[in-house]
Amino acid sequence: MLHAILEKRLQLAVRSVCPDADIASVLVRPAVDPQFGDYQSNALMAIGKTAKTNPRQLAVRVVAALEISDLCEPIEIAGPGFLNFRLRPAAIADVLADAAAGRHLFFTTTARPRTIVIDFSAPNVAKPMHVGHIRSTGIGDAIARTLRLLGHRVITDNHIGDWGTQFGMLLLGWKTELDATALKKDAIAELERLYRLISARCKEQPNQQEAARAELVLLQRGDPENLALWKEMIRLSQVQFDAIYGRLDIHFDYMLGESFYNPWLAATVADLMTRGIARESEGAVGIFSDGSLPPKEDPFLVNKDGEWQADPALIRKSDGGFNYMTTDLATIDYRLKTWSPDQVLYVVDDRQAPHFRKLFLAFARWQPEANRRVQLRHIGFGKILGDDGKPFKTRSGDTVKLADLLDEAEERAFAVVTGKRPELPEEERRIIAGIVAIGSVKYQDLLPNRQSDYVFNWDKMLALTGNTAPYVQYQYTRASKVVRDAGPLPAAGALPALHLTDPAELSLARQLMDFGIALEATGEECRPNYLCNYLSDLAGRYSRFYEACPVLKAEEPQRHTRLTLCDLTAQVLKQGLTCLGIGTSDVM
Repeated sequence: MLHAILEKRLQLAVRSVCPDADIASVLVRPAVDPQFGDYQSNALMAIGKTAKTNPRQLAVRVVAALEISDLCEPIEIAGPGFLNFRLRPAAIADVLADAAAGRHLFFTTTARPRTIVIDFSAPNVAKPMHVGHIRSTGIGDAIARTLRLLGHRVITDNHIGDWGTQFGMLLLGWKTELDATALKKDAIAELERLYRLISARCKEQPNQQEAARAELVLLQRGDPENLALWKEMIRLSQVQFDAIYGRLDIHFDYMLGESFYNPWLAATVADLMTRGIARESEGAVGIFSDGSLPPKEDPFLVNKDGEWQADPALIRKSDGGFNYMTTDLATIDYRLKTWSPDQVLYVVDDRQAPHFRKLFLAFARWQPEANRRVQLRHIGFGKILGDDGKPFKTRSGDTVKLADLLDEAEERAFAVVTGKRPELPEEERRIIAGIVAIGSVKYQDLLPNRQSDYVFNWDKMLALTGNTAPYVQYQYTRASKVVRDAGPLPAAGALPALHLTDPAELSLARQLMDFGIALEATGEECRPNYLCNYLSDLAGRYSRFYEACPVLKAEEPQRHTRLTLCDLTAQVLKQGLTCLGIGTSDVM
């Protein structure tokens, strides 16, 4: 919106003064402190240094060439060359009027749409989804929703864990220890019990380990019985996945698990060996360092006792089996050939960073031409901690199951809703509690810098004050109620002019105009916390506006101006929360 217009005009002015300057680096951003204005730019300092010109003198020349009096008060040059912009209320009102007429909602879709594949969630078959899955699932979904809103072609792929050595143990347990009644009652719990039982036996009894390996070999060879049992395990797991994703309102374009890529694994290894990128070592096949990086930066080397030693990426084990690296390389190859993406984003926790560094470098050596056409990015994140600062667990020390956590969130939210609105019918309180609970779980997870660990806290998560989902959702409810109570808004052609005079009106309007900046930063840097903080600030400004400025009882033209602010705030809050995968309610 206005910041983009200011940025474009500033770039043209810089070019007129310094024709050789890199105007792509000339950016206008919201002022960190309102006392400096609405927007700022520090680009002239770097340009002055490059041009060997005094930045402040350069700033004086640029400002003289810059015509923005229709939008801003006279530009302030601060310090060594900072530019401070203060918007005119009339210019802000014009932007709001366009938004009220439906011409935009303070953002524009990209002129250069990209195709972006996002790999996220990735639970394992035959295991319960646990609290840790909320991180990849929520972050990945928020990134996908935001990028789609901005006009990009987004393909979401849930790369589920449906292959590997664990299935040998599961097959052995199914054939020898299955409790059919327990399976019918809670299939995932029974499969988890079987895996733990056989896994423990394999550690103590070599014959059990051999038996599990034999079952795995039969599966890999396509034995009809084992293949049928394996497919049943996937079907039972899919029931769990569908239930959890349904509650979270998460949807995927594809769910291509590890097993999908089995037909290409042998060919992938063969091609890597033929090209001289991988070689045999002690019966296995691995990708070793090619010496192109300094040892400290080379993930294919490890320092042991002061010496650099090989730390290859294994792509075929000595027993002939394949592993994650093999599958991931085949997966990149498939995605590039099938969807031709500009980017592939892997939303996986930071502990897997070494794997992805090896993977990306291995692929670049394998397919350099394809690698130049695509950007592979690991979107890492930290852990969820308990009050003790350790990974979040149940009181008994077990991993918290995601379904149990969502159940408890809904019950706690129901108690809060009942306490606030006891007069509502129970069914309506349950619906509101569900929206608040799921939103609170997601928001608490999305709010921190994604690469930081955070402490899970029930009370803070469900609080109606502070930077929480319930607070943002409540301000949406407040704003939308004012609009409903006002009755039908005038038709677009009959809208009266907007007049922003009260400081609370201007503060709210300025925050609305920065919605597009928040969306773009969230999508570009894959950090939903930017959008959370923007929405929290918007909710806070609306609350202060609501307390300071009567709406329905105000005289015209203030009534229409304030009603427009309420309507646009409700729209932006709803759209922003939708990007985070969080719902809203007209009653709270």
